[in-house]
Amino acid sequence: MRLAKPYIDVGLQTNQRDAQREFWAETIGLPFEELLKVGGGTHQLRHDLKGSVFKLNHLREPLSDNLPTGYQGLIIAEDAVDEPATLFDPDGNRVTLVPEGYDGIEQVAIEMVVRSLAAHQAFYRDVLGLEQIQERCFLWGETRIYLSEKVDQPVCSQMQGVGYRYLTAQVFDVDRVHHQALEAGAKEGRPVRTLGETARISFICDPDGNWIELSQRASLTGPLPK
Repeated sequence: MRLAKPYIDVGLQTNQRDAQREFWAETIGLPFEELLKVGGGTHQLRHDLKGSVFKLNHLREPLSDNLPTGYQGLIIAEDAVDEPATLFDPDGNRVTLVPEGYDGIEQVAIEMVVRSLAAHQAFYRDVLGLEQIQERCFLWGETRIYLSEKVDQPVCSQMQGVGYRYLTAQVFDVDRVHHQALEAGAKEGRPVRTLGETARISFICDPDGNWIELSQRASLTGPLPK
């Protein structure tokens, strides 16, 4: 998969807009970039996450807090810390600050719990084409994905819910990448669609139903196809 930028974005959903914005902007220190109204009563507050975008999605409708995904934690490399420090945001989402270079992390990492380590190793290696750098770690651009196995981990039944809900990969040709992923065995979450002149996006799902957004963003790739 050829990336339009070497960093993977992280999407979180919440009903606690003000408390979450204060935590991620003030406590964690992520610079605010812009607010997008993405429809359906959702406001997306976009923060810079060391080259990734941290998408803080505030939904007007109440979200369930008992629909977990496999995305269980976020690790951020930070030169201002001397040792790992774990914090929890107002919804209980785990974020760990580590010194730059800790376990090779120079940017950010996603901690995932999966039902089958073998199935996800095959998915990331053979479907998405990621580089496996350790038995339980894959490199996606400069973003790391850490896997841990828990056979009774619930399948992700839907994208909406409290917590870390999806990852976004910025690509040059979303139609081609989406088609190739499905042909290689990914499940389709949502087909390709165009968001005005901003982006062309789709969603696929991993073996446990966790959502991955594929995005062809005009600001990165140039004008979108008609």
